[in-house]
Amino acid sequence: MSTSKRIDLPTVAKHAAFLLICFLCLYPLALVLGISFSDELEIAKTGFSAIPAKFSTKAYEFLFTSADTVIRAYALTIFVTVVGTAVSTLIIAMFAYPLSRKDFRQRKFFNGTIILTMLFSGGLIPWFMVCVNVLHINDTIFALILPYLMSPWYVVIMRTFFKSSIPDSIIESAKMDGAGELRIFFSIVIHLAAPGMATIALFTTITYWNDYWINMTLVNDPMLYNLQFLMMRVQMNIQYLSANAANLGAASAEIVRNLPSRSAQMAMTIITIGPIVLAYPFFQRFFVKGITIGSLKE
Repeated sequence: MSTSKRIDLPTVAKHAAFLLICFLCLYPLALVLGISFSDELEIAKTGFSAIPAKFSTKAYEFLFTSADTVIRAYALTIFVTVVGTAVSTLIIAMFAYPLSRKDFRQRKFFNGTIILTMLFSGGLIPWFMVCVNVLHINDTIFALILPYLMSPWYVVIMRTFFKSSIPDSIIESAKMDGAGELRIFFSIVIHLAAPGMATIALFTTITYWNDYWINMTLVNDPMLYNLQFLMMRVQMNIQYLSANAANLGAASAEIVRNLPSRSAQMAMTIITIGPIVLAYPFFQRFFVKGITIGSLKE
């Protein structure tokens, strides 16, 4: 005689809640994707929908009118993000590691310096003058990388992570075996600090990928326009033409009215979030551990 399994209501409720949360998180992305493939006139008639009332690729065709420009901006953004994230994570880790060591005599001075830069800023004008008149990085690839290489807050997180996750006995044992500081750092510390470094790398990746402000302040060369700045310029041009359609000729006004304004906005969102969505799973297994250990109070 078979016996039916008893239904575990708490477990079912947890799974249902989890599925609801997943739906609430994924639906906005599905809505953006659906709008990007919708016809502009249908959007005006029926509103936004995750399932296009009339399928159209005009938004993507409009954005890729100058495909070489978009591809160049995409490649530039990927290069800057990869190089900037790798160099920034390494610099932050190399700066934070000595501050976590009790035998480093100057750690109080450098800790105070880090805290001071978090509390007080020199301001935009001195920063701009240093970049342009001292470093001379305006209109160069370095303008897109150097300004975000160091973050005091990330240094504090990594310093706390090193203190919490790397026992002093391991360092002392390595020194007894004849390892130097660089050998200890690159052979032992980096491997043990992988969760913390992956967390910092994820934050830094998002910073570089989403940046458009550096292009506005330090870059005038169109060859150095990154993806976010290029998409912002496209959107500003669409808004300007739409606002001034009445001042244009009849033929030009008709063209402006047919521009995929709303669908183009969503298409730009889909284009720009792709690599970040794909990169997150690689950092996910380190993320929770890194952010919790690195944020413990000393």
